[in-house]
Amino acid sequence: MSRLWMVCVGLVLLSCLGLVRLQNENPVVFILGMFQNVSIPVNGSVEVNVSRIPAEVAFVTLQFHTQHRNATTSYTRVPAYGSSVTTVDSGLLFPLLPAQSTLSCFLLAPSGDSVAGIGVILPYSSTDPVPGACNLEFPLEIDPNIYLLYNLYETVIRFAPANIGYARGVSPPACDVETDLSSRWRLEYDVYQYFLPENDLSEQSLLIGMETVARVPGMVENGRKLMTLSSQDKTVVSFNSIPGQGVIYSVIVRDPVQNSSASYVPVHTYACSFTSTLDGCATLGRTSTKVFFTITGLAGLLACFLGHRFFKCELFCLGFGFGAFFFFVLITRTTTLDYNIRLALTALIGVVGGVILVMTWWRFGSVMACVVVAGLILGFLISSIIFFTPLGDLSVFRNDVVFWVTFSCIVLVVPLFFIRWPREGNIITCGLVGAYMVVLAVNAYTYTSLSYITLDVLKRFLNDDFSRAFISVPLQNIDFILISVWVILAMSGIVLQLYRERSRPFFPPSPYVLWCQERERRKTNVLDPSHHTPSLPARLLARVRQLTRHQEPAGERTPLLL
Repeated sequence: MSRLWMVCVGLVLLSCLGLVRLQNENPVVFILGMFQNVSIPVNGSVEVNVSRIPAEVAFVTLQFHTQHRNATTSYTRVPAYGSSVTTVDSGLLFPLLPAQSTLSCFLLAPSGDSVAGIGVILPYSSTDPVPGACNLEFPLEIDPNIYLLYNLYETVIRFAPANIGYARGVSPPACDVETDLSSRWRLEYDVYQYFLPENDLSEQSLLIGMETVARVPGMVENGRKLMTLSSQDKTVVSFNSIPGQGVIYSVIVRDPVQNSSASYVPVHTYACSFTSTLDGCATLGRTSTKVFFTITGLAGLLACFLGHRFFKCELFCLGFGFGAFFFFVLITRTTTLDYNIRLALTALIGVVGGVILVMTWWRFGSVMACVVVAGLILGFLISSIIFFTPLGDLSVFRNDVVFWVTFSCIVLVVPLFFIRWPREGNIITCGLVGAYMVVLAVNAYTYTSLSYITLDVLKRFLNDDFSRAFISVPLQNIDFILISVWVILAMSGIVLQLYRERSRPFFPPSPYVLWCQERERRKTNVLDPSHHTPSLPARLLARVRQLTRHQEPAGERTPLLL
């Protein structure tokens, strides 16, 4: 009886173990070149199987992509260092044996939560280069992955060098041979960038984008080629970080001799965190930033249409922007204060700068000094616009000396035109800069690439290594709408102010200078009736005496010669 009971218990345990194994290893059958939706259970695994691999296929790559949860791809059931990789965009490469037509690997969820994503297995022939086959830096022996890191300023990708293709059962070519056309040194690496739809953080948008560019033809057709690296170049590339904007990066290795190519595993980033409760991807834009730029946008709208008419207000806005920008750069580079504290101090110094510029004009009446400040600000905006174009990605401007000399020359040339046409130049500054301030206010609430016109320059001020980054950003529907708004506001403000000020003096006079001139005129011009007018104290005393005269009692008289 006891023996029978033990047999029953054993059968129950075996069935439970089998059930657990079935739950942890849900087999999924892949078809070469076809995308497959895969869900990995909590603390579980999925076995990936593929069969009927044609004999002409020399190696295959597995890609698995999720939006923001890490997943592990592993050669073995139990992941280990050197046989697995864990990230949101992971992949494995499988060199095939001569008679091999099937293979299997495993997908796991390491984060204690279920993971869903898409996977694909892509075949390559013996003439195609092998991505990551000459790896000496990363864990996998053959590593087709692209490793991505980002911060506020830049996004950096790194990858392992590739090797030339080889047939099944043949030893791979050596990676350390001398540079010649019969080795891996002939390979070239094209770096591509693909932007996801703007303001779209949905998982569906990412998965559609990955299906579009996972293969070589898809990325070549839809992506933007940024540069080509030779085998002698470092396999590290930097880009400008664009928080909240989805970007897919891919590297396609080409063999010019065989006229063939292969793709590394594409990676994506939003340059922000989906799990952060403060300033995550879904909550980009601090409240303090929104308040700051909302006030800035209102001031810009007034300056656009009424700046020259209310000259003191315009000077305050120009002094505020001039002082706030350089103080923010200074305090960011020299301190580690919290962002909100830095923003508050920046606003305070901006107010001080605005007051100083207004008082300088009020005391000395030097219009040209104030107009030069306006010209420098307009020159800064124009120079930033020029380097926002593809011109800014030219290799010559990756040298900081060349960049800053060219940038400064453009900034300094613009005020020269203000010497000949000061009023017109000042009105143009009000229109263009004021309308751009409105665009910045819109960016505080919804993403727009136009904010990077000046933000790229600010990043280069703050980060010494930013010169290595590609600064290209996408221009999508909202950007074209805001460009139209910018142009309409600027043109309307400029035309309106030119029309209104056509019969007025070029600039309003300084109150202090007017007061000094009036005082000097009264002292020197004896023919002026106002010269013989008693002073204000004398007139007040005469008025008091006149009032007291009417209050004297009867019988008392004021002497004639008082």
